[in-house]
Amino acid sequence: MHRLLFFSLFICLLDAKEIRPLHKFKAIGYVSDFVVTKEKLYAASDEGVVSVFDLKSKKIVELIKIEPIVTETGELQPPRLLSIDYFQGKLLLVSIGKDFYRDVWFYEDHKLTKIISQEAKLTIKEARFIDDEKILLATFSSEIILHDNSEHYNRYKRHVTQSTLGDITLTQDKKSVIMSDESGELRILDVASSKTKQVLASQNVDNVFHVAHANGITITAGQDRRVAVYKKGATPYHLKSDFLVYCVGITPSGKTGIYSSGVKNDLQLFSTQTKRKLDTLKGHTALVNQIKFINEKELYSSENSPFIYYWKLP
Repeated sequence: MHRLLFFSLFICLLDAKEIRPLHKFKAIGYVSDFVVTKEKLYAASDEGVVSVFDLKSKKIVELIKIEPIVTETGELQPPRLLSIDYFQGKLLLVSIGKDFYRDVWFYEDHKLTKIISQEAKLTIKEARFIDDEKILLATFSSEIILHDNSEHYNRYKRHVTQSTLGDITLTQDKKSVIMSDESGELRILDVASSKTKQVLASQNVDNVFHVAHANGITITAGQDRRVAVYKKGATPYHLKSDFLVYCVGITPSGKTGIYSSGVKNDLQLFSTQTKRKLDTLKGHTALVNQIKFINEKELYSSENSPFIYYWKLP
């Protein structure tokens, strides 16, 4: 029996491969968030610039620049971009204003429009499109806001928890938002009403940095060195890492997860069904902050640097 288990483990280790990136995109400034469409890659940075890459030529074809802010000493300073999203040719951007409150922008037809000013005194961390009229905002203080841009008002503004926000992600139908915080708890909220649909039995005991969701499966990245996996109708579980887990991702089917692993910033693939570790992606040189699959075999990831990496799984 022991020989059989050892042999099975040996075969698994032989199957696991080390994968290197096929390409590195270099943006203007350190990348904070990015979004990928069929033809373009949009990278938002701490220099107040969105670098727009053509995926065929892999070259920057456009730079979207947010207006600089004036500091207390009268100096011009580029505003750091925190969040970017895309919907039907339109970009949604969040930048840090003069007094650390946020400005929210639309970019469409090569034109920037400010839709929420720092005068609203919101500490927005992320903004996501719900549809052509509504956007969802999440603040550092764990407020969830549904903003109607057609009528220029908030449909609701709810303070969900006393804990600091960790991350949010939308389900694929955009009817629910999954929210994590520094307590390790995970909540599923109804986007239309902000009502809490479910508080998941927490597998994390500390701050959750990042959340990913696809096809009914949610995974989280924790300060407690845990990767938690939640699946509807199944018992949640967690995998242990040897280092803080800063970022996670998941394939559209939900069958394969990925998390940042170790001091060398590797990316570890695993099966969400069997819990088995799969291939390892090597090449990052700084802390990973975003991982996004575009299909079952292709993904992009960014780090605290100007680089975004493109990978293709065997």
